[in-house]
Amino acid sequence: MENISITSNQSQDGADIQISVQDVYFQYETTDDAPPKEVLHGISLDIHKGEFIALLGHNGSGKSTVAKHMNAILLPSGGKVYVAGMDTCDETLLTDIRRTVGMVFQNPDNQLVATIVEEDVAFGPENLGVPSEEIRRIVDESLKAVGMYEYRRHAPHKLSGGQKQRVAIAGIIAMRPKCIVFDEPTAMLDPRGRQEVMDAIDNLVRNLGITVVLITHYMDEAAKADRVIIINDGKLLMEGKPNEVFSHIDMLREHHLDVPQATELAQYLRSMGYDIPEDVLTPEECARAILNARTGEKSA
Repeated sequence: MENISITSNQSQDGADIQISVQDVYFQYETTDDAPPKEVLHGISLDIHKGEFIALLGHNGSGKSTVAKHMNAILLPSGGKVYVAGMDTCDETLLTDIRRTVGMVFQNPDNQLVATIVEEDVAFGPENLGVPSEEIRRIVDESLKAVGMYEYRRHAPHKLSGGQKQRVAIAGIIAMRPKCIVFDEPTAMLDPRGRQEVMDAIDNLVRNLGITVVLITHYMDEAAKADRVIIINDGKLLMEGKPNEVFSHIDMLREHHLDVPQATELAQYLRSMGYDIPEDVLTPEECARAILNARTGEKSA
């Protein structure tokens, strides 16, 4: 199926591009005599400075493989990836690339390295040779950014899952990246933990100006993004604003993807004959649409 490109509200000025993925192919080498397995087939996309991107796709679609190209964990078999203009295949730029783009993964326990929260957050800056007096300020600012400052002297292993993930995010923030890629950071969390992490991500984008790429299976999280990019079988399927992308309900379901719950309810109400807009995303929008529909009925 051809990919659908829906016009984004972001500037297309090349100067504001943070990450550029250009016609990227990638294949994993196999351990037996089988030929290499190609999982990306000519992916091209741009991430702009300050943008909040939701990267979606069914299991095995290639979305995590794309994400790992964004800070040179993986290198393309063909094509190019540029981070702030730096070629990820240039080994001399690897440190600068990974300082520009940080990664946060599913399991926070795999990213926590110290026995005290503030020491864990200080680990990255210390390894970069940041002066001690500067580290103190960076650690405090990073913990405040994710709402974990009051836990700075706690043991990470005693925290909840959401709190651990916020400490892991603080550790990345302390490295002063321009962009953070989140690979399903709420997958292992309960609803409260998910909300804590999403609040922290929202603060990164709206108040700190950090570019965010979020891989998630939760469509209600994706609905909060500036732009949604959908990967299917190693190719770009669709991109655009959330309300535009999620209006293609049948196509998304065809590719084993859900839509936000409010969008699904709105579709059901339309099928029952109610006059509900097709671009409903949030519970608040859905409630207003229902109220307007009911008011219209009474007026008639």
